[in-house]
Amino acid sequence: MTGITMRRQRNRGMNGHECHHCKQWVAEGEAHDCWTTTEAALTADLSEDLHDAWERLRETAAGFGDQRVYASHRSIMFSRTSCYFFVRPKRTFLELSVFLGRAVDAPQVRRIDRVSKSKLRHTIPIRHRDEVEPPITDWLAEAYALVGTQAATRAGRP
Repeated sequence: MTGITMRRQRNRGMNGHECHHCKQWVAEGEAHDCWTTTEAALTADLSEDLHDAWERLRETAAGFGDQRVYASHRSIMFSRTSCYFFVRPKRTFLELSVFLGRAVDAPQVRRIDRVSKSKLRHTIPIRHRDEVEPPITDWLAEAYALVGTQAATRAGRP
């Protein structure tokens, strides 16, 4: 549907909206999810080494406790009350992004970005299952705990 056609439909009173991702006109009440993806779809083309590393990351995170794991666009998100880390599967590595309350100076960390007043995103490339061990697993546990602490503080608990 062209932009002119969409404007005409809007002007005729057809209720709906234009998807800001794919620019498709979505009628009111119509289901639309142009970014639909799944964890399986994002990890399907991984090499054996990367798939093993992915499985180990997922198992490690599952051991922390209750959380939500979901795919969003090109990432797999791990969330408690908010996202505490995510993984972007790439062709030759897994791009791990961990949210911590402090900067970590370590050879595994390729980049650190401040994403809020209290969080820094640490970007870590993972190429093999054996890399998913301390200190990386310790940082994941720290990020999981940080999200729980921040949620409790926002709720007014000590």
